[in-house]
Amino acid sequence: MRLAAVASGAMLTCAGCRARQSELHVYTWADYFKPDVVARFERQERCRVVIDTFDSNEAMYAKLKAGASGYDVITPSSYMVQVMDRQGMLLALDHTRLPNLVNVDREILRVTVDREMRHSVPYMLTITGLAYLRGRVPDFKPTWAMLDRSDLAGRMTMLNDMRETIGAALKFLGYSLNSTDEGELAKARDVVIRWKRNLAKFENEQYKTGLASGEFLLVHGYSGDILQVQKENREIVFAVPKEGASFACDDLVIQKNAPNVALAYRFINYLHEPAVAAENTEFLSYLCPNSASYPLLSEAVRANPALFPSAEVRARCEVIVDLGPANALYTRVWDAIKTAR
Repeated sequence: MRLAAVASGAMLTCAGCRARQSELHVYTWADYFKPDVVARFERQERCRVVIDTFDSNEAMYAKLKAGASGYDVITPSSYMVQVMDRQGMLLALDHTRLPNLVNVDREILRVTVDREMRHSVPYMLTITGLAYLRGRVPDFKPTWAMLDRSDLAGRMTMLNDMRETIGAALKFLGYSLNSTDEGELAKARDVVIRWKRNLAKFENEQYKTGLASGEFLLVHGYSGDILQVQKENREIVFAVPKEGASFACDDLVIQKNAPNVALAYRFINYLHEPAVAAENTEFLSYLCPNSASYPLLSEAVRANPALFPSAEVRARCEVIVDLGPANALYTRVWDAIKTAR
């Protein structure tokens, strides 16, 4: 009897070990899921969600190309999805395993790269722009020309992202942020080098807390990041420059040869449950493009133009797209910017 009980206990322990070994590995931006949302999924699926983070699409891509594997779900921006898809890095999605795709906002799909959701599902939307401290930045105007303000030298930052930052200069000059014209890119390079002399640094993560603390007075950043720190400092204001900016979508994809494809499908489907999508939107201050979730959002969120921009603002913005071989032009420009004094 005692031996049987011991054996039974051992089997239960092993079963518990096996249950705990069901893991979902996610590679994503920092703080990109509400912790409670992840915890509920773990309880629901009796699994463990392991999250690794990256701070730029290029860093994520370089790590994967260098041989990093074992990830199930990744959240690249749409233009990087194009690159990864072209190189056979992504699983083609089986829509029958994603019933909540019916909730994805069809208006948003029109401006995404993968409109049929063949390899990706929209997760979060953002607009890039300028944010500043009201009362600390006199005579603010919604224009990229603010980065020429020498009186703010050393108290401004721009994103450490070649497409976003070169794109800002291209928009400032009246060009497309997807330009492949070498002359236009050379002019944009010179503009960013000029702006660089006024910057504290190129920064993707700490700029938002630096703005909230007053270390920085004006930053180039993502609307979602800015809205998050507005909760800490109500003096923060976000504006889309009159010349236009980027309108970006980060997507949910499954890495080809993912170790837990079935769990990856369930996680993506779960994130597009209306209540879950609304909870993530409220927490992250990015918009999950899930139409069924919109009525569940607070009135303040639904009225926020940084989350639901007007048609006039959307018309001034562009989605960054993959440029194929022309991406090398941007790499050369970015290298010149980074090494310039």
